Amino acid sequence: MTSLAEVSRRGLECGVHPLNSSRISPLFDHDPAEPSVFLPANLLEGARRQKGLPSWRAPRGCLLDMDGDILERLLASGRAQRDHGWPCFHTRFYRWACDGQEYGVIGGTVGAPFAVLVAEELFASGCDALVSIASAGLVSDHLTPPFFVVVDRALRDEGTSHHYLVPDRFTIADEALVISVEERLEALKIPVVRGASWTTDAPFRETGSLIARRRSEAITCVEMEAAALLAFAAAHGRTVACLAHVTNAMATRVEDFEKGGDGGLEEAVSVSAAALQVAVARAMSKRS
Repeated sequence: MTSLAEVSRRGLECGVHPLNSSRISPLFDHDPAEPSVFLPANLLEGARRQKGLPSWRAPRGCLLDMDGDILERLLASGRAQRDHGWPCFHTRFYRWACDGQEYGVIGGTVGAPFAVLVAEELFASGCDALVSIASAGLVSDHLTPPFFVVVDRALRDEGTSHHYLVPDRFTIADEALVISVEERLEALKIPVVRGASWTTDAPFRETGSLIARRRSEAITCVEMEAAALLAFAAAHGRTVACLAHVTNAMATRVEDFEKGGDGGLEEAVSVSAAALQVAVARAMSKRS
């Protein structure tokens, strides 16, 4: 019998690894139309039973706060409280009362796989509309941070989106939702633009040549989740709005990552609340 080591040696001598005979990334092996065996509702039900929790339902609108700063602000001011009924193994869930509405908030969902995993679980738990907000790096050479971006398309430089949509360069947001969120945020008199984002899995590989290429594609900012969340939304007909808070130029300026202190955090709270209100209304209109 030929050993695995011998098979590997022979394959490598021919320039092809026997366990990877194709040079095409396995990301493109997936058929997005084929249903999954592993379902978020089944995971959550298993977690609920294991933890001895009662049945649980998410609010209609939920926020993914990638940095967690908004959640910390809400907790410090007494506007959010933890809900221990959330059965997810990976995160903590908080309820936020705002202008007569109740929203869910989860912090620290950084990166495309994690963000979409939690999004899947939230929608399986009764959520109707999701808003994400992430700190982002500046790509555009004619804007100055800090400002907010309503993402209308996102470059798919990550892996998760390819499990939801066939290969393409960008994922495209719901146009009606983008317009409504942009109009609502402009009414707040907070700096906001509509634009394209570059979603990357490797923030420390943002090279000079790549940044120049992204600028040539009229990309405004870079972050780590939007392309995947928008792909998930498009594949499953979900209502998802992605926001970026551009606070830095990839650590190339002394003032990078400054969000404006308490005032900046309150702006982010206001932006998140307004986007959630619009997204929930959009989800309800799609149902009718």
